[in-house]
Amino acid sequence: MPELPLQAPTISRQLRGSPLLASVTMADLVLFEIVDRVAVITVNDPDRRNAVTEGMSEQLRDAVRRAEDDPGVNAVVVTGAGKAFCAGADLSALGAAARDGLERIYAGFMAVGRCSLPTIAAVNGAAVGAGMNLALAADVRIAGPHAMFDPRFQKLGIHPGGGATWMLHRAVGPQVARAALLFGMSFDAEAAVRHGLALSVADDPVAAALAMAAGPAAAPRDVVLATKASMRATAAPGFSDVDHHEAAKDIELGPQAASVESPEFKARLAAAKKR
Repeated sequence: MPELPLQAPTISRQLRGSPLLASVTMADLVLFEIVDRVAVITVNDPDRRNAVTEGMSEQLRDAVRRAEDDPGVNAVVVTGAGKAFCAGADLSALGAAARDGLERIYAGFMAVGRCSLPTIAAVNGAAVGAGMNLALAADVRIAGPHAMFDPRFQKLGIHPGGGATWMLHRAVGPQVARAALLFGMSFDAEAAVRHGLALSVADDPVAAALAMAAGPAAAPRDVVLATKASMRATAAPGFSDVDHHEAAKDIELGPQAASVESPEFKARLAAAKKR
């Protein structure tokens, strides 16, 4: 597994009062650290509210693979640096993307969705568009008090992408999923729990996620991996949920690529850049 690109030397420190049992590696757009057999992956561009670029997505994908390849890691927590969880795809990158570019933008959260380890999204702030997809890709979501889940696709003038239609159906059922994607419904932390989009609200969602991840962290790794694989296979017998997610992404890709090329989206993008 290639190392993530480094900007600073490897350091050791305390994380939220827990002894760090592995070193912390600082990357440009993604932070990776291991706490008590749990990989904590942080999207790290707080000045831009952690908006997803192709570079961030690539580093996020590599971080997930790194966790999977490490026999000392039994679970993964994903969170965002600063006040936002992830503000969605960078609009300039989205506006310039064709089908292949959209696939590259989505590679990071698709890797979270495919991850063989248990995953928790610690949603510390706004999760918008592709940022909501990143949260939905995890097995469990824990919301901070300022979390906001906002699909935003329709407001931007683009078709949902990255398997959003399937992931929302899976998380909240058809009526609430349609309220979100067809009518623009968004969810604060309490509403997210009420509708099943998040498991719980915690003042410190990363600490709460680490406490939950202590369960698989203490279990035999092969049992953890086999249990998740079985749950994927039995959710819809004959099909893995990974296959469903990939199929949904592929179904959405054509309409989304067309919407990104539309004059309506380009006009909205130009207006957004002026603000």
